Amino acid sequence: MPETRLAIKVDVDTDRGTRVGVPRLLDLFDEFGIKATFLFSLGPDNTGRAIRRIFRPGFFQKVARTSVVSTYGLRTLLNGVLWPGPHIGRRNGAILRAARDRGHEVGIHCYDHIRWQDGLARMSRAEVYAEFDKARREFERVFGGSAQTAGAAGWQANALSLAAYDDAGLLYASDTRGTHAFFPRANGTVFKTLQIPTTLPTLDELLGRPEHPEERLVEQYLSWLRPGQLNVLTAHAEIEGMIKIDLFHALLAQAQKRDVRFVRLDDLAREHLRERDRIPVGELIQGEVDGRSGTLAVQKAA
Repeated sequence: MPETRLAIKVDVDTDRGTRVGVPRLLDLFDEFGIKATFLFSLGPDNTGRAIRRIFRPGFFQKVARTSVVSTYGLRTLLNGVLWPGPHIGRRNGAILRAARDRGHEVGIHCYDHIRWQDGLARMSRAEVYAEFDKARREFERVFGGSAQTAGAAGWQANALSLAAYDDAGLLYASDTRGTHAFFPRANGTVFKTLQIPTTLPTLDELLGRPEHPEERLVEQYLSWLRPGQLNVLTAHAEIEGMIKIDLFHALLAQAQKRDVRFVRLDDLAREHLRERDRIPVGELIQGEVDGRSGTLAVQKAA
């Protein structure tokens, strides 16, 4: 029977998630001997500006389900509104480097999470390149080297951001929701940076829904893993690293008992790229994902 492998990508959205959630996840991963991929927000934490999302379909339902105040903290929800957002990279460089030094892959999530997630669709080419360049330069300042991967805030990607990745010479990216690794095509152009999509639902998309009772989530996740195929879970430092760390611990423990092997995304990328000619081209489109408000970058079904 084919081996079951699981890659965990940790999106770090906020200053609080960086300060509190990341160290807890590092200890948790050490306990199980797991190496993961951490993608960091590197600029100002302007989380409070997300209030503009109230007009999105499904926004209020998600807020009610996921207890936003307890997840992010009142202080974080006022960042960028009542006071300037704290600069994550400047305040937390030692924590970011600790993830790398403890054997995890590190990469770019964004510079300003709110600006990218809520504004990418309206940005010009120059604005997209400038925003991504700020993230690249801050990554280089913190880590002393160039980023090899990026995974966009809110899974927001388009032809302009894909072009910026190509020009940056990334090894791969993880911006999309889908089923298998692919080279993305958008606006008629095929881009050269490999996409490795998130294949599993995220915890915040399931919490609080009667059809996904919390006491059954571990078994549900394990049932969704596909032997011999791509399994990618996106965790969040603010959720799996904080308010739901006990649930995440239980998932990792049960996965190990069932001989699930944990891998880093960059290892999967290199494995795929050894047979580059066999990687399919897939359409990157804007679509909806059950349990998440708004649209995001989705791998179009073949």
